[in-house]
Amino acid sequence: MPPLRRAARSALLAVVFICAACGLVYELALVTLGSYLIGNTATQAAIVLSVMVFAMGIGSLAAKPLQNHAAVGFAVIELVLALLGGLSVLILYGAFAYMSLYTQSLVVVAFLLGLLIGAEIPLLMVMLQRIRAQSAGSAVADLFAADYVGALVGGLAFPFLLLPFLGQIRGALVVGMINAIAGAALVLVVFGRDLGRMQRVTVGAGSVGVVAVLVAAMFYASTFEVNARQALYRDPIVLADRTTIQDIVMTRRSLPGNGTDTDTDTDTRLYLNGDLQFSSVDEYRYHEALVHPALTEKRERVLILGGGDGLALREVLKYPDVRSVQLVELDPRMTELAAADPRLTELNGNSLADERVSVVNEDAFKWLRRNAEMFDAVIVDMPDPDETATAKLYSVEFYGLIRAHLAPGARLVVQAGSPYFAPRSFWCIGQTIAEAGITTESYHVDVPSFGDWGFFLGAAGDTPPAVAVDPAIPLRFLSPEELVAARTFPLDRPPLRMPASTLMQPRILEYSQSEWSAY
Repeated sequence: MPPLRRAARSALLAVVFICAACGLVYELALVTLGSYLIGNTATQAAIVLSVMVFAMGIGSLAAKPLQNHAAVGFAVIELVLALLGGLSVLILYGAFAYMSLYTQSLVVVAFLLGLLIGAEIPLLMVMLQRIRAQSAGSAVADLFAADYVGALVGGLAFPFLLLPFLGQIRGALVVGMINAIAGAALVLVVFGRDLGRMQRVTVGAGSVGVVAVLVAAMFYASTFEVNARQALYRDPIVLADRTTIQDIVMTRRSLPGNGTDTDTDTDTRLYLNGDLQFSSVDEYRYHEALVHPALTEKRERVLILGGGDGLALREVLKYPDVRSVQLVELDPRMTELAAADPRLTELNGNSLADERVSVVNEDAFKWLRRNAEMFDAVIVDMPDPDETATAKLYSVEFYGLIRAHLAPGARLVVQAGSPYFAPRSFWCIGQTIAEAGITTESYHVDVPSFGDWGFFLGAAGDTPPAVAVDPAIPLRFLSPEELVAARTFPLDRPPLRMPASTLMQPRILEYSQSEWSAY
């Protein structure tokens, strides 16, 4: 093969590699954005991948009429793909924040991206065979080898480079620029002689225009993200941080006094992936109900799973005879904020600085599997099981791991959502804990920011633990009388017999998503 043809062939395969990497980044960006905004990563992945693969097939067929003008057709497709792919996250975030049309917009964007990606390969094959006469089988092998390797690189670059260093919006914009430059450069440099003067000018001007739009969007991205994020929340945002694990947002607003001894002049709220985690106005109700019934007996060694905001930890540290507390929180950024942000340390009493506390940032499921420590009390303060990632933390297997860490006479408490708004989810959690060999008692309290909220208090063995509090510890909300009422469930929300949730059959995910969608 002559050197020029060899160089042209290498350039084309390099562009196939780049285009494949860019295409996979677009797919992953859509899936990741959906998991942040909507939750349920499995559903988001299914929508994006199935729609895109379907559209890719249509795109391949639609590219047939372009084969006689393969180079120009490829350039146009790449420029449109770069523009749409680069702006895709920005477009979908805007649709979610301002129009409440996220799912519909996701389907349209995924379809268009798939259509354009599908049209690439047929045109590239024609272009490759024009450079070097070779059999169709050999051309397909070369193209798909470069395509698959590029997909590997793009798939790894997204979570390890683009997402942590550029974020979703800027990451997609940068990839769009690379996509546009690579596609236009291939056509102009390798196939420029086959194009007319006007075609060359059009491709060049188009590539400059697309890159200019994406660069302008880069400068506007910060302003757009701030404005769109604020549109999602009632109160002013005072902190916003997107980690590789979740989207952390804190809001704060001034409140008038209400004439009680629990007056507060601000309402500070923490949201994770858009879900409210607490309001400073009434969070003490939730955390007192979660923590204190589990600490009425043995409590020297306490394990908290979740609770990275330090508020449950604050309640645990009220007991002077607690000798050690192990806090296991997945997101290191959350515990960093809880230890350093003055708005959080004011609420949690600077609990993470207590010398009795050890913090480990790790997945709770993995930590329980590799750790052999025994505890007198285990407090599970996890986000609701409305996403694939959190459903495993409400499984028989997970509670079985916890049971293995319960010292003789130890207690377990689990926040279990709302028995009013999500009764099937609530009672499913109770049955799931029971199938792990833990006997439970259920109770629920009113937390105005959440509504009616429930818990399961458990112990190994056949005797259910008594739901009580230590009278020596002064509390703002929880009292023996309140707990008597908390053990009673109304006629319109009686206990339900629900099947347990497991890793292989995460029923809790189905129940949680279907019940909360009505509210």
